[in-house]
Amino acid sequence: MSAQHKRKAQRGLLLSLMLLSPAVLAGVDETINAWATPVAEILSSLVFYKVSLFGSQLPLVVLWLVAAALFFTLYFNFLNLRGFGHAIKIVRGDFSQAHHPGEVSHFQALATAVSGTVGIGNIGGVAIAISVGGPGAVFWMVLAGLLGMSTKFVECTLGVLFRRENSDGSVSGGPMYYLEQALKLRGKPRAGRLLGGFYALGIVLGCMGIGNMFQSNQAYVQVVNVTGGSEASWLADKGWLFGLVLAVSVALVIIGGIKSIARVTSKVVPFMAVFYCVGALVIIAMNYEALPFAVHAIISGAFGSDSVAGGALGVMILGFQRAVFSNEAGIGSAAIAHSAVRTDKAITEGYVALLEPFIDTVVICSLTALVIVTTLYYEPGFFQGLGGIEMTSHAFARNIGWSPIFIAISGFLFAYSTMIAWAYYGLKGWTYLVGESRSAELGFKLVFCGFAALGCSIQLQPVLDISDALVFLICVPNIFGLYLLAPTAKRELRSYRQSIQSKTKPAKKTETINGNC
Repeated sequence: MSAQHKRKAQRGLLLSLMLLSPAVLAGVDETINAWATPVAEILSSLVFYKVSLFGSQLPLVVLWLVAAALFFTLYFNFLNLRGFGHAIKIVRGDFSQAHHPGEVSHFQALATAVSGTVGIGNIGGVAIAISVGGPGAVFWMVLAGLLGMSTKFVECTLGVLFRRENSDGSVSGGPMYYLEQALKLRGKPRAGRLLGGFYALGIVLGCMGIGNMFQSNQAYVQVVNVTGGSEASWLADKGWLFGLVLAVSVALVIIGGIKSIARVTSKVVPFMAVFYCVGALVIIAMNYEALPFAVHAIISGAFGSDSVAGGALGVMILGFQRAVFSNEAGIGSAAIAHSAVRTDKAITEGYVALLEPFIDTVVICSLTALVIVTTLYYEPGFFQGLGGIEMTSHAFARNIGWSPIFIAISGFLFAYSTMIAWAYYGLKGWTYLVGESRSAELGFKLVFCGFAALGCSIQLQPVLDISDALVFLICVPNIFGLYLLAPTAKRELRSYRQSIQSKTKPAKKTETINGNC
């Protein structure tokens, strides 16, 4: 996008956001909520339908995701563990070439995808899982994260393999493209296009809520909390102003496309991950005497019969649910970011994608969990009456009084990075539906930033519920496509391994005669 187009886009954004004054917004949320509430209830009850199993209520969508993760782990012979070292080599650039097709490096693609998964749930969602299911939920959360690495491998491999190269040198990829091809290869192109369109529509609508309004709202709430609370903070009644600033800061990044997003996420994601992890490790070190208690509570709680209603199975479900909600393995969203990578071997990005659930769930979520569980050693039941982020904030503050500021900064960074990643996900869904054009891209980005500002200004819980349900609804066709194309990914893996082995074999000795071989 040219500098002139960027300036026009920014002016258009500012003009549209000027309308988001309290007077204009008055009554808007009530009107929208009245319309959206029944839709949200119906859709949520459908998507998160639960069945009773051994006394526990099991959401079928979680079973669908976990079953796929287990299948792909076995189908690819535990590549999630065996391929970890090779993934590190690819991310650090050992096999990269500047002339390969694509727009961003392996590291930048990974950073963008991680920014989309590491969000408020890593701070607050883990705490809620522990408060409901006990420490044992952590064990199953980590296990589900490890299994989810396999799902990420196959969906991101396919995302690159079936991506579309545009005339301007950009690329577009993701589940909508490989779903279309999966059925086209079986002689059903119309069904493939319909399924791809369904996924694209779901990611467009879903990104406005779970990847946008929810994130901006939580960022605003955290800033208000650390600046005096709802009673004393200067920003308490100025959500529109905070939203305006946040929307502009998001626009400055996403207007430039995936290359601009990747440049920002490749700097923000490592910083925010290290920033949060170091803080969590400090608290865990200060609670070192509680570590044996924490480990015992996690292991025994995972298999105990009295940890939660429904026993060990109930704890397992809560842990799996937290993991799949956090790392989004099987949702397919990350494949959109990974598809932009510069590579001539699709399988390399599948390897890189293995690292994403590991970073999100096995590392960051686990550290949050250890902070909370070690705090339980000193203050049993401290989380009573507290929300998710409040629980984590209290656990940090028990050791360091100014920790709520630390949590607020972490929460803001997590929310901001999630927003810019999901803006790209939604954009690619939108251009799949309406075609690639500058006007289509600009229109979507303006709407996305407008919703970011709205998230801080009005309460639209039913809209967020609809968004949440849609994001998990699209995992159904996505997993279906992964099953159909799993043999294709396996052939790509076999071919890639053969090419790697041929390069590492020592050259055969040849005799020379008169200087010629």
